[in-house]
Amino acid sequence: MLKIAYHPIYKHHLPDGHRFPMAKYDLLPQQLLYEGTCIEENFFEPEIPNNKYFFMVHDADYVSHLLNITLDQKAARKIGFPLSEELIAREMIIADGTMKASEYAIKHGIAMNIAGGTHHAFTNRGEGFCMLNDQAIGAKYLLENGLATKILIVDLDVHQGNGTAEIFQNDTAVFTFSMHGRSNYPFHKEQSDLDIPLENGTKDAEYLSILKETLPNLIKEQQPDFIYYLCGVDVIESDKLGKLSLSLEGCKERDRIVLQNCKDQSIPVMCSMGGGYSKDIKIIVDAHANTFRLAQDIFF
Repeated sequence: MLKIAYHPIYKHHLPDGHRFPMAKYDLLPQQLLYEGTCIEENFFEPEIPNNKYFFMVHDADYVSHLLNITLDQKAARKIGFPLSEELIAREMIIADGTMKASEYAIKHGIAMNIAGGTHHAFTNRGEGFCMLNDQAIGAKYLLENGLATKILIVDLDVHQGNGTAEIFQNDTAVFTFSMHGRSNYPFHKEQSDLDIPLENGTKDAEYLSILKETLPNLIKEQQPDFIYYLCGVDVIESDKLGKLSLSLEGCKERDRIVLQNCKDQSIPVMCSMGGGYSKDIKIIVDAHANTFRLAQDIFF
C-alpha cells in the first residue's frame, strides 16, 4: 500500500499576502481522496521526532537557535518565513514524515510526503523557506541505522538543491543530482555531485530527453540502494518563481521517468513534494496529484 505522510500542521497559515501557497498542503490530500487515488488508510500522521536526528545533519548551534527561536534577525530573514513555535514544529514534523516514509518505501517500494523537499537548508543555516533539510535527515537516518549503504538524491525542483549539495559535499555514501534553472534562485549555486543547469524557457522535449539519458546511466554508475526524489512542480510554465516551460503533461512524464526507473531497478524511492507556485492553485494541486497517481499506477 502507498503510504503518505500528512499532518494538519502542514497547512500552517502565514500572514495574509505571503506568497508561499500553503493551501496546497490541505487541498492535495482532499483531491487524492475525492478522486479515489487514495483512501484514508494511505495516510499516516508524523510526529515531532527525537532531536538527535537533526544533529546528524545540522550544526548543534544552528539547531539550538532554531528550536528556541533565537536566530539573529539576518539569519531569520534569509529563511523567508516569520518564525514561530508552530512553524518550527511543522518543520520538525515534516522531517519525521520523511524519515518514516523512507522506512515505508523500503517495505513497499515507494512512499511520499505531502510536504518536504526543504533542500535550501544548509548544515548551519536555513534559507529559501527551508529550515531543516528533510531528505538529508532521512538519508542520514537510513545510513546510520544500516537501512541503506548508497543513496541517490534526484532533485528536479526548478531551484538547485544548494543546501543538500553542501551537506553531502564530502560524503561518498550520498550522491546528489540536481537539474534546475541556470539563472534562477539560488543565484550562487553550490556544487552537487552532478548539476545540470537549464536555460530559461526549456520545454518538454529537451528536458525529458536530458532526463531520459542521464538518470538510467546515473543509476547504473552509482548503484544506489535507495533514492530520494524531490519532485517540485515549479518547473511548469505557469509557475511564478520558475523560469522553465514544461507543460503539465511534461511534468507528469518527468515523474513517470523517475518512478519507472526506480520500479524497474527495484530501488526504493521516497518522494518529497518540493515547490509549486503557479497563480492558479488548481494547477499546483493537479501537478502534484499526478505524482501520486503515477505512484499508484506504477507500484501498485
